Amino acid sequence: MTAHETPRTPYMPNESTHPWRRFVAVGDSFTEGIGDPDPAAPDGHRGWADRVAEVLSQQVDDFAYANLAVRGKLIAQIAAEQIEPAVTLRPDLISICAGGNDVIRPGTDPDQIAVQLEDAVARLTSTGAAVVLFTGIDTGFTPVLRAFRGKVAIYNENVRAIADRYDCIVADQWSLKTVQDPRFFGDDRLHFNALGHHEVARMVLRALNVPNDLRPMQPDPLPARTWREVRAEDLGWAREHLVPWVLRRLRHQSSGDLITAKRPEASPIAPYEPS
Repeated sequence: MTAHETPRTPYMPNESTHPWRRFVAVGDSFTEGIGDPDPAAPDGHRGWADRVAEVLSQQVDDFAYANLAVRGKLIAQIAAEQIEPAVTLRPDLISICAGGNDVIRPGTDPDQIAVQLEDAVARLTSTGAAVVLFTGIDTGFTPVLRAFRGKVAIYNENVRAIADRYDCIVADQWSLKTVQDPRFFGDDRLHFNALGHHEVARMVLRALNVPNDLRPMQPDPLPARTWREVRAEDLGWAREHLVPWVLRRLRHQSSGDLITAKRPEASPIAPYEPS
């Protein structure tokens, strides 16, 4: 069997329907769907993974989806708490986005973070499932995360190398220029809003070569604001989001300490109905 005939190749031609019946997503707040509120979702958040699962489920029978991601988790926690449960669910498609919370912590080494990612990927690919890996977004556009751009770029090169070694599919956020715009992010300036999650879902479906009818969503134009208004917004953001984040770090706490996976078991997902 050649590389292009293996069940994990990103180049599998999906001429009609896709080949997957059981999708399991692991990771942190990005995969949990934070920033994309939806009262109908199990934990009140929809997100890109739910959106992808909704499309996949419409094209095949007996499709099931689980989402084990929990906000705030570091890569060691994801590896310890989510990999074996994911394997136990016997998926044929797995997504893993991990390491982002580690990369933006001062003093961390993106190469060492990637070693932990590779260990997790090796375990997941040993099942024969197709595995989707994510590069991190290019943070050059945002003052909040611009300082970490170099570390993200180094980590991304490691992600691509791991994907090459284990024949994974790469969902490339770094090249997704559409979302490099503050209008695709929530009030915390860290997590995608509904527009951002929608665009990531479209990108993932392209990486999977799955036909779909999702269309680009255009954000509203930015309103004209005075310097004083911008300054007031920055101060409000720091008070509401930055200070609590710093305090959690000092207390060795996480936003996900009391949170459990929103979809721990693989089950059908209903078509989305706007509320």
